[in-house]
Amino acid sequence: MLSKVLLLGIGGFIGSNLRYWISNWSMDYFGTYLPYGTLMVNTIGSFILGFLMIYGTEVANLDPRMRLFIGTGMMGALTTFSTFSVETFGYMRQSNYLLAFLNIGLNVAVTLCAVWLGFIIAKSLI
Repeated sequence: MLSKVLLLGIGGFIGSNLRYWISNWSMDYFGTYLPYGTLMVNTIGSFILGFLMIYGTEVANLDPRMRLFIGTGMMGALTTFSTFSVETFGYMRQSNYLLAFLNIGLNVAVTLCAVWLGFIIAKSLI
């Protein structure tokens, strides 16, 4: 159990640092017209997690601890969007397009509503 906690913690430390530095670099390089840093970390994380899920399980039989370290720890801290993307793609691979689009719609709509609700509640406390 402790080894899993350490793997997640170290992976999370690396992933959150990557998120911070990539986001800052992208603002300096591309500007702030759009949140390019978020797009970059979501894209990078989605690619790495998608690659890891197939290569690490179907090709290389990667040690589950390494998948935990990279997939859940590093990519989880870098972006949770990667998990959402892999889950949605899983539905598409199963040709379950209804669940794929429902997952997309719910994640976008519900999380945007949650942000709005958080803003409203925070504003009411000011």
